[in-house]
Amino acid sequence: MIELLAPAGDLEKLKFALHYGADAVYIGGQNFSLRANAKNFSIPEIKEGVEYAHENHKKVYVTVNIILHEEDEEGLISYLKSLSEIGVDAVIVSDIYIVNLIHEMNIPLEVHLSTQASVLNPYAALFYKSLGVTRIVLARESSREDIKKIKEATGLELECFIHGAMCTSISGRCVLSNVTTNRDANRGGCAQICRWTFDTDDQTFSMTSKDLNMIPYIKDMIDIGVNSFKVEGRMRGIYYIATVILTYRTLIDKILDGTITKEDTEYALKILNRCANRDSTPQFYNGLPTEKEQYFLGREESSNQDFLGLVLDYDKEEKLAKVEQRNYFKVGDVVEFFGPQTETFTYTIHTIKNEQKESVSIANHPGEIMYLPVDQILDKFDMMRLKIFDKQ
Repeated sequence: MIELLAPAGDLEKLKFALHYGADAVYIGGQNFSLRANAKNFSIPEIKEGVEYAHENHKKVYVTVNIILHEEDEEGLISYLKSLSEIGVDAVIVSDIYIVNLIHEMNIPLEVHLSTQASVLNPYAALFYKSLGVTRIVLARESSREDIKKIKEATGLELECFIHGAMCTSISGRCVLSNVTTNRDANRGGCAQICRWTFDTDDQTFSMTSKDLNMIPYIKDMIDIGVNSFKVEGRMRGIYYIATVILTYRTLIDKILDGTITKEDTEYALKILNRCANRDSTPQFYNGLPTEKEQYFLGREESSNQDFLGLVLDYDKEEKLAKVEQRNYFKVGDVVEFFGPQTETFTYTIHTIKNEQKESVSIANHPGEIMYLPVDQILDKFDMMRLKIFDKQ
């Protein structure tokens, strides 16, 4: 089994992640999860998300991965039972108490161990296996040799992060937020101190890790036994999720059917490096990171404006695309459309019509409905972005 696992911060993101090729999503409820600043899911929303995923033969995992303090326990058992009744496919847990509680209370939930537990060796993995954990989400700091040894020693399903933000500290071990802001990083309140910049006597200092990007090593990870390929980003938007998931989906499928080429990999790297606002590297996979995998003396994290529009409908008779505008575009722009069933193609904007079907020269009001004459058939929820480079 090879699984592509996507983040989902709300129902819209869940549906886009699955639509763009994820086999499963991981979400957080409104309690007991490590993304307190995300919108997160109410119990009815979790139920709706699970029903939607199962109708499409996909899975939903729910994070219950905070490190509990005594006062956090209230409502935990009823919450876990609710997740079981809803039919979530697994819970992602880091606290040993919660792992034991699920088994002691005979709550029929599959348990995956969170990356917050920082498993980096076979001995820790075997310990959690003895507690009934069926999958280990390895620490982001795992090397190739770590992954290989853990797989050989345990036979457990292994889930590895392949894309997204890194923790400057070891996964699950950071106390910077606690010390500086009294917001507990391991209870969902991380203030991301490692993203701050600090003024020293003569220059600005930062200690931010560059993002993780495992595009060059996906085949090797499959070969050594990784089962689930996880993308970070429950706080990210639909364009980022769609772009990253579709890129990895295409790459994984080509690896599995033996059609992958060097050009495919190079194009995937270009696309992913464009859609993020930080540089990315493979980090720990082939050895300890160096200063090249880190920002120290300041950085720029400009917001990406490539996402121009979301296709809401396509009239095949009139060859007219109904597009919800997301960023500024105008007549004369060269753009491209892409989607899970739409091969990426280039399009030059010659005509724009507004919702009243009046011709306009620019689209500069986010959320406005625009109409574009496009000869090639589009699907609902395809996306339009800036044309940056050719696949060649």
